[in-house]
Amino acid sequence: MADGSGGLDAATQAQPHNIEAEQALLGALLVNNDIYDRVAGIVQAEHFYEPVHGRIFEVAARRIQRNALASPVTLKAFLEDDPGLQELGGPAYLARLAGASISTLAARDYAQMVYDLAIRRDLIGIGHEIADQASRVDVENEPAEQIVAAEQRLYQLGEKGNADTGFQSFLKAVTEAVEVANAAYQRDGGLAGISTGLTDMDKKLGGLHPSDLLILAGRPSMGKTSLATNIAFNIAKAYEKGTKPDGTPGAVNGGVVGFYSLEMSAEQLAARILSEAARVPSESIRRGDMTEDEFRRFVQAAKDLESCPLYIDDTPALPISTLAARARRLKRQHGLDVLMVDYLQLVRPASAKDSRVNEVSEITQGLKAIAKELNIPVIALSQLSRQVESREDKRPQLSDLRESGSIEQDADVVMFVFREEYYKEREKPGDHDIEGMMKWQEEMSQLHGRAEVIIGKQRHGPIGTVDLAFEGQFTRFSNLVRAYQQSSGEGF
Repeated sequence: MADGSGGLDAATQAQPHNIEAEQALLGALLVNNDIYDRVAGIVQAEHFYEPVHGRIFEVAARRIQRNALASPVTLKAFLEDDPGLQELGGPAYLARLAGASISTLAARDYAQMVYDLAIRRDLIGIGHEIADQASRVDVENEPAEQIVAAEQRLYQLGEKGNADTGFQSFLKAVTEAVEVANAAYQRDGGLAGISTGLTDMDKKLGGLHPSDLLILAGRPSMGKTSLATNIAFNIAKAYEKGTKPDGTPGAVNGGVVGFYSLEMSAEQLAARILSEAARVPSESIRRGDMTEDEFRRFVQAAKDLESCPLYIDDTPALPISTLAARARRLKRQHGLDVLMVDYLQLVRPASAKDSRVNEVSEITQGLKAIAKELNIPVIALSQLSRQVESREDKRPQLSDLRESGSIEQDADVVMFVFREEYYKEREKPGDHDIEGMMKWQEEMSQLHGRAEVIIGKQRHGPIGTVDLAFEGQFTRFSNLVRAYQQSSGEGF
């Protein structure tokens, strides 16, 4: 294999490679830049065995993407000081590559060959690593953990075509950032991420962004699970498959949702989603006490939901490593655009720790790692400590997060669900206090059917409060219709 200077390293000479195929592919590209569009989806700079070839391909690709000419003459200025290229003959080597150009029709075949050989080299590397790890009998080196780690490496290789991305050039990172901004701009300055289906929340968050960990926290009965199922249902319902801006197949609207329900069974969760979709009270569904019209709506909603790409896993007390492995498998088999975890404190760490804080820290770091590895938003629900109840103002804040340090640190977004109506309901005065009762009823009428989502932390945007409508009987959150919208006939 070539080292950074362009010479061959004898220790790795037996690695599968084909220098002639790399030279022929680069030559064709320098002669006819249109070839790039045919091979860009197959081969990347890191797939070349000879590092100098990788650098030539990267510079050529960047120029072609800017609609500039990539030829031996134009590339000379960018690469003439490259020590590896100097060792191979300097800029004259670029001219030799162009001279050895192949037919444009064969370019895809050569690109596929370069890619396949790169994958073989990565597989050999992973195989050596697995064998090396397995041969070391060590208390810290549990076989189950090794299997998960090996599966993770193989998943990355299968998904992205390279086992370990390592460092990338700033140019590549900038290009990806521009692509994200362009996607948002194409939506009329709307969302860079996936829509939650809740307009005001989307405006505050800019949608759900890939590789973000979002924490949705609240006290019991605030509606955490309801809001999570509402968002999951909205995303799955809006799912449209097509070709993404980067040319790969996937969700162009909505997405495939994975839902880890560690507290409720899949059947209970499905009943909640059906209640929202059919607008039939959940207790009526549970008791089977429905009118004919409600039952018809219920059956129709069930039919509509059959095709929704919403996958539920209700295995209790899942270790974080198993949770990650199952998410990888779901993405490989069906695709995965958003992952929900209900709720964080019910996930188990991979191994027992000396304190609960350290266990939660491992879980939040694991969830953030899943978000980055699978390049999807992960929404994890979290409990809040009881200290909220002892305060006059019951609105939650960051310090109320249970084992808060790691959750607050690892999350990109922290949101709290708060319904003041729940607390006000419990302050009902006695029947003898007529004045107090009238005041209480007036306050209840103002708070009825309203909920707040308080954004306490957002790494890439503003904090603040989002007002939502909440219909308790259907466990449904929706956009809040304001007075000016009602008068002008606007809905949500």
